[in-house]
Amino acid sequence: MVSFAIFSDDRELIEKQLAELADSTSVDLILTTGGTGLGPRDITPEATAAVCEKIVPGLGEVMRAEGRKSNHRAALSRAVAGVRGKTLIVNLPGSPRGAVEALDAIATLLQHALDVLYGARHD
Repeated sequence: MVSFAIFSDDRELIEKQLAELADSTSVDLILTTGGTGLGPRDITPEATAAVCEKIVPGLGEVMRAEGRKSNHRAALSRAVAGVRGKTLIVNLPGSPRGAVEALDAIATLLQHALDVLYGARHD
């Protein structure tokens, strides 16, 4: 299943939606875009961290490192990734270019991460 939704910059609403999607057990991967900067309305990383049981810092690190190769401002991204149940949640930047670059940077890791969530070995 693939779907999308747009939400206001409301931490409680974002937390509620992320938790409901993850807890539905029909969603393996949630990608968010936006809200990862330094502005007063940028609260997506906090909402994501609040609902996750495990944080996966390496995904954010890879996205920032790759992003810095073409835009030094990528270092300001606060994007996080984490796990709730069997769902991986990843924050992407809000700009279309930044989101595509960040997703490209971690795309090869996502299937393995999901496989491990479902019990595969790290081999």
